[in-house]
Amino acid sequence: MNTSINGDMLIGQAAVHGSAASFRSMDPASGREIEPAFGSGGVADVERACTLAQQAFDGYRESGLEQRAQFLEQIAQNIIDVGPALIERAMLETGLPQARLEGERGRTVGQLRLFAKVVRDGRWIDATLDAALPNRTPPRADLRLRKIGLGPVAVFGASNFPLAFSVAGGDTASALAAGCPVVVKAHSAHPGTSELVGKAVQAAVASCGLPEGVFSLLFGDGRTVGQALVGHPAIKAVGFTGSRQGGMALAQAAWQRDEPIPVYAEMSSINPVFLLADALAQRAEEIATGFVDSLTLGAGQFCTNPGLVMAQEGPALDKFCAVAANALQAKSASTMLTPGIHSAFNAGVERLTAAPGVQLLARGQSGGSASGCQAALFKTDARTFLANPALEEENFGASALVISCRTAAEFKQIAEHLGGQLTATLFLTENDRDTARKLLPTLERKVGRILANGYPTGVEVSHAMVHGGPFPATSDSRSTSVGAAAIDRFLRPVCYQDMPAYLLPTALQDANPLGLWRVRDGEQVRS
Repeated sequence: MNTSINGDMLIGQAAVHGSAASFRSMDPASGREIEPAFGSGGVADVERACTLAQQAFDGYRESGLEQRAQFLEQIAQNIIDVGPALIERAMLETGLPQARLEGERGRTVGQLRLFAKVVRDGRWIDATLDAALPNRTPPRADLRLRKIGLGPVAVFGASNFPLAFSVAGGDTASALAAGCPVVVKAHSAHPGTSELVGKAVQAAVASCGLPEGVFSLLFGDGRTVGQALVGHPAIKAVGFTGSRQGGMALAQAAWQRDEPIPVYAEMSSINPVFLLADALAQRAEEIATGFVDSLTLGAGQFCTNPGLVMAQEGPALDKFCAVAANALQAKSASTMLTPGIHSAFNAGVERLTAAPGVQLLARGQSGGSASGCQAALFKTDARTFLANPALEEENFGASALVISCRTAAEFKQIAEHLGGQLTATLFLTENDRDTARKLLPTLERKVGRILANGYPTGVEVSHAMVHGGPFPATSDSRSTSVGAAAIDRFLRPVCYQDMPAYLLPTALQDANPLGLWRVRDGEQVRS
């Protein structure tokens, strides 16, 4: 694989150096710029990438299931073949440790291979056949349904996952699996990493004989390139992971188009943790230690970071707070992804420190790098929290707030008060079942994933995973951005009525040449 980094965008099979303002990535540990310079794109580059994607769409969406699956697998292999150069560049641009990035590369490759299996299986097509009933009154026509890709998809790379939620991450993998060409706007914090991965995808497009417009990679300013990309009529959906402000700006732009399109934005979540009475009494120390490990993992820069803890006041909560505070004070300051994220985190800590009724329990160690995250743990009571909406705001990084509740009934009151979340966690035993049962209906309305006796920072890429939730966790609570079901975001149903056999899509032909599981007259069959 080509491991050179030239500062180029990739538009179809061409390498294009943007003619707008140049920029360099920055080493967040030292604050120094990294070579080479990257050229930002402009409206003309967006136009070229989107036009190529539009031209590629009809051919790509009808590519055979095996060809498309092999394409996804080839992307995965090409990423592996980039070798150590990819990890080294990502470490330099993000400050993340080698082990974390190697794990993230494994996840990126794993989800591409998962979607290859999903494509081959074909259940995502949702092939459905209702036979004609000519003797019924009134007669019923022959009706057949399948799902097809929406069209070209714009994907915005995330800052906190330079591989798994970036150029060839979950949004790209699921869109390509659905038969949708992808135009990626790379995150400006790790353009070198993005170019390396982009070349891996570009090479897979060529080697698999697919139209060049199946993939393009752009650099540039969000207000210029990002808005132009979302506004282009060829783009039919958007995938985004980032701030609430950024996600809402894209959603607003998408809805102001002549043809509004869906924006699947993962935005803001504080991931509440409920420590129920018996579990806390039995395992306060163990839970506190695990909680701090989860909170500080990756400098707290996970969208599932546990930022809010609820427990009933008393000796068990006091013990939890004491153990958590001691554990936090021993944590070194991990490098945050960018100076801007570091600055915003510190401002959030200062805001909480100054908030009336909020007590600072502990800070982690300081120093180490220019963008070191000094973790913070705060405490307040339920009345104060419910009276101050600002305490519910996400502070992206290793910062959490413990809420002391007078009674278990306040758990439900707080849960009802919270906005939508990616996750909620219940620490419980059999003796806590009544409290848990009262909480569960509320959490089901508020949350995409509910955990028991675990920590939310691990997100498995699998068939059953849900990484989504009601607003403001995401802009569309009906979807997930992780797992096999992520493909559904980029599909739509088409019905064929009394269609001649020679015009029927392969998936809907009577002989079932693809060997798919299909619903025929209400029964699931494979014949």
